[in-house]
Amino acid sequence: MSSAPLRDPPYDPLYLHARREAVFILSVFAICLAWSVGVCYADGYLAPGESVAEVPTVLGMPRWVFWGIFVPWIFADVMTVVFCFFFMTDDDLGVAHEGEDVAKQIHEQHREEEGRHG
Repeated sequence: MSSAPLRDPPYDPLYLHARREAVFILSVFAICLAWSVGVCYADGYLAPGESVAEVPTVLGMPRWVFWGIFVPWIFADVMTVVFCFFFMTDDDLGVAHEGEDVAKQIHEQHREEEGRHG
């Protein structure tokens, strides 16, 4: 058994950027989801004895719609703009292989591998 410590393999920068961006997007989604469900659950029902005419409003919307739907929607829109302009990176994906015959390249790779192993 080897006594050398196991190291994590070096990750490709494209993978690291994609993972970081996915964590950001999923975090914003989770925050907005938790906020919407929590506010709409807590404030979206009439209290016993309360009538529809007594529903409090904000900017002409029922309070639960404003705080539970409108505010997280605006927050998600703002975070999308922040993400696109300040957080997301443009990575080099390498040389474009437009117009090349991919099937031919795959066939040649298989033939080369069979030649090495056979």
